Amino acid sequence: MHELSIAMSIVEMAEEESASRGNAQVLSVHLRLGLLSGVVKEALLSSYEMACASTPLEGSQLLIEEVPIEVFCPKCQVRVRVSSMQWIACPECGTPTPEVVQGKELEVVALEIKE
Repeated sequence: MHELSIAMSIVEMAEEESASRGNAQVLSVHLRLGLLSGVVKEALLSSYEMACASTPLEGSQLLIEEVPIEVFCPKCQVRVRVSSMQWIACPECGTPTPEVVQGKELEVVALEIKE
């Protein structure tokens, strides 16, 4: 379960930021999670709770924004949203494409802190 190690890294990063602000209380962590990131949202949420136990982040929330898959279609020359992870192709013309431009994200984008 690699989600636990990811959650522990998120908690560690948030603790460092909190410490740099005079041990401000972290209320929530905002995360962008791409559908192709290889991370299971529910497992990460559960792991986050475990990783926060007995830390200054205990009781904080992990708020996840799921990022859809977008590819660049070489035939249509546009970015398009893909509806299936199994068939990554342009929904307009059907051309398969390996160029994923969005959907692999795993990034902390914000912390809500009470100072």
